[in-house]
Amino acid sequence: MLPRSPPSAAAGAMVPGVGGVEPAVTLDQVPRWSDPDQRIFPAASTSGEASAEGGGSDPPAASGFLSFSDPLTGDDAGGGGRGGASRFPVDQEINSRIYLWRGHPWNLEVDAVVNSTNESLDEAHSSPGLHAAAGTGLAEECATLGGCRTGMAKMTNAYDLPARKIIHTVGPKYAVKYHTAAENALSHCYRSCLELLIENGLESIAMGCIYTEAKNYPREPAAHVAIRTVRRFLEKQKGNIAGVVFCTTSSSDTEIYKRLLPLYFPRDKQEEEIAISKLPADVGDENGETVIDERKIRIRPLPAGAVDRTVTSTPIDLPLSDPGLALKRGSFKLDSYLDPSFMSIIKDPDMRRKEQWEKSAQAQKGFNYARLLGYGDLGCPSLSAAEEYSLHSRYLAKANSLNLSEIAEMKIIYRGGVDIEGRAVMVVVGAHFLLRCLDLERFVLHVVKEFEPLIQKPYTIVYLHSAASLQPQPDLGFMKRLQQILGRKHQRNLHAIYILHPSLGLRTAVLAMQMFVDGEVWKKVVYVDRLVQLFKYIPREQLTMPDFVFQHDLEVNGGRGLIVDPRTKHIYQRVSS
Repeated sequence: MLPRSPPSAAAGAMVPGVGGVEPAVTLDQVPRWSDPDQRIFPAASTSGEASAEGGGSDPPAASGFLSFSDPLTGDDAGGGGRGGASRFPVDQEINSRIYLWRGHPWNLEVDAVVNSTNESLDEAHSSPGLHAAAGTGLAEECATLGGCRTGMAKMTNAYDLPARKIIHTVGPKYAVKYHTAAENALSHCYRSCLELLIENGLESIAMGCIYTEAKNYPREPAAHVAIRTVRRFLEKQKGNIAGVVFCTTSSSDTEIYKRLLPLYFPRDKQEEEIAISKLPADVGDENGETVIDERKIRIRPLPAGAVDRTVTSTPIDLPLSDPGLALKRGSFKLDSYLDPSFMSIIKDPDMRRKEQWEKSAQAQKGFNYARLLGYGDLGCPSLSAAEEYSLHSRYLAKANSLNLSEIAEMKIIYRGGVDIEGRAVMVVVGAHFLLRCLDLERFVLHVVKEFEPLIQKPYTIVYLHSAASLQPQPDLGFMKRLQQILGRKHQRNLHAIYILHPSLGLRTAVLAMQMFVDGEVWKKVVYVDRLVQLFKYIPREQLTMPDFVFQHDLEVNGGRGLIVDPRTKHIYQRVSS
């Protein structure tokens, strides 16, 4: 490791803060990612540091990394799968340059700190607390820079900070429709900061999360981009950088970084093997940017059976600036090299889209019978695990950025308590699903947002079909698309679907869903004709149900064998005389 240049501020300098002054923290005081005591993380870090407890002698299997839910769970998810080559192998030299810090970068005594700001570089849109800690001179210098473009970076003096310089960068606005462009712009932010660091002869940098809630960038996807971009940069420039400090200011960001850092900076072979199946399918190119297939140049290999006519003329003289391209006598087949088929691209995007359309058309033809029965269009093509994860992430990001209170007030779906085995319960009220006056797109976003906390662990669905036969219900095509958006984690962790008061039409629809949509999920349906039967699976006190459900149960079952308390809605078994 190169020796780190000391900052201009003396060790132990005081940093202005909200409640007075705080002592500056040197890089040696920040926990290093490769330290043995960083293998096990506590539930909450101490003030100013991402502290750790115990751990040096514990086996890797006890690491805190393994206790967190992963971005793509399951052996069939992710890009490489177990047994494949690691895309981020163990590199202790790189790991020794990575630090994780809970607190603002302004308190760190490093060569440069990063400020996430807007195009105008004004104080109102800068990272909280920066200008107050740096002093008035910072705003005056920023005003002379002429702004900064999204994805780019500019440098100023640090003034009253213990750091030597401040690097200002502009993060992108996030929109689900343009998520690829936002990912690449964010990746360019981190890379521009690191490039500017090296260009100015600096060696240590502290960077916070380069995104803001106002720009709607989801936290976890942003962390993936940040970590993988830094990893790819250090693979090429680790000899020029002494330390990169990831700074977090909230517990949610801290936990995300603790969970994702082992994927890109594994500290041993076990973490490296686990990361193979946990990493997303697309981890970017050699710079960490998202790979776009349509922009790749694809060249076929040399055609087999080409005429063996080697070059017999004298070597071709090329400019000295590129001596590696000089042709040697008999080095390859010139006819094959000039053959147009050799230079053509393999499976261009237009052909691939055409094939997808053809498959979709064939699928739709196969479901003509389902459409004739009124079950809707079931011809949408199936998605891979990575495609479902990407689809779910985009919907979740959009749902978290919108106010969906009008959908929540309809009480179509809401959280219940727990079933008899402690699994969380989601209640769905069929009679509240007013299809004619419901915005289905916003309803799907609400479903994704409500289900997200539940589907991380085993859970149960209770569907109340009481008095719902009079309302038009969504077709099977809609249900299939909704399942794809919820993803495979929803399917895997779903324990059962209890359907109360099922009608003959609903039973037929469920049978069609078992045949045409997803047999694994819809075979978990349990039909319950009476409320007292439902309470065998889910205790009465764990369910909040509309009054008409009790009334419907009395009308359908005639009160056979039970008595309903009209005040408490408790149901008791009738005692026979």
